[in-house]
Amino acid sequence: MVLDQPRRPLRAAELPIPSPGPGQVLVRVAACGLCRTDLHVVDGELDRPRLPLVPGHQVVGRIARNGEGTADLLPPGTRVGVPWLGGSCGCCRFCADGRENLCESAVYTGYQRDGGFAEYCLADARYAFPLPDGYDDLQVAPLLCAGLIGYRAWRLTLAALPERGGPDSDSDRGLGVGFFGFGAAAHILCQVARHAGHRVHAFVKPGDARAAAFALSLGAAAALAADRPPPRPLDAAIIFAPVGELVPAALRAVDRGGVVTCAGIHMSDIPTFPYADLWHERRLQSVANLTRRDAVEFLALAPRIPVRTTVHPYPLARADEALADLRLGRFEGAAVLIP
Repeated sequence: MVLDQPRRPLRAAELPIPSPGPGQVLVRVAACGLCRTDLHVVDGELDRPRLPLVPGHQVVGRIARNGEGTADLLPPGTRVGVPWLGGSCGCCRFCADGRENLCESAVYTGYQRDGGFAEYCLADARYAFPLPDGYDDLQVAPLLCAGLIGYRAWRLTLAALPERGGPDSDSDRGLGVGFFGFGAAAHILCQVARHAGHRVHAFVKPGDARAAAFALSLGAAAALAADRPPPRPLDAAIIFAPVGELVPAALRAVDRGGVVTCAGIHMSDIPTFPYADLWHERRLQSVANLTRRDAVEFLALAPRIPVRTTVHPYPLARADEALADLRLGRFEGAAVLIP
């Protein structure tokens, strides 16, 4: 399914099967998760796609053919996941210290290179990750963006709290955390947070009883309308919804010294707010993309919890329908395309 121009329906097309070059692998796609970032691409909110483009960046499949220098790393038949970050230069100051997510020459799957809304896709072997057992192809797909970038947001949120040890530290147990927007990422991170012993508060659209019930079913301590304050101040909040007006609300929801993390790649403009909402050493930060460290850590952690995903399959030919359903919030969890 091909995007010719933003804000137009995808086009079904027969394309030649690509051949992997040095350092690349050809992946036969078994499933591809949908993500709100896909909406930002097809709706023109991310305005630098390579067109025409095959979208999709939560790609699950098996190695069908190896380019030079990749067979030892990823033998034929290996089941891999291909995420949003599709490649980096490997030599800039950001790549040199493990922050390839900030590489100025990075390329992104389903944005600057063809992604997984297809039967085959090419991937940089450095950014194709062996997938854990215990998940079928549908269930594992949402882990590749909703999970990976959500995990990075989670990890950096905990690291920004004073005197905290990180995602697996006993010193972090019992934190009160808020997730603003309870979609694919939050439904995964809720399970991670509960496993770590935290109290999760889900903030949903006012009147969205279905999303509130879904959050409570996953162990959230409370599910509140996003325009309501929590019963007591939170230690941290992560904003998954691409809605700038949630930033002041999240700052008001966290306690002194608390952290608010914006986890999306795109967000509407943040309205002005009084300095008092930020004062008392509250911290506001963003998270960009993911690193290979995030992928390795989270794909090892998920089956230990175990994280379980709620998925809604669509045939590849119904990609536009799946995107529309995601845009309008017609399902809980995540949508996954099947070639």
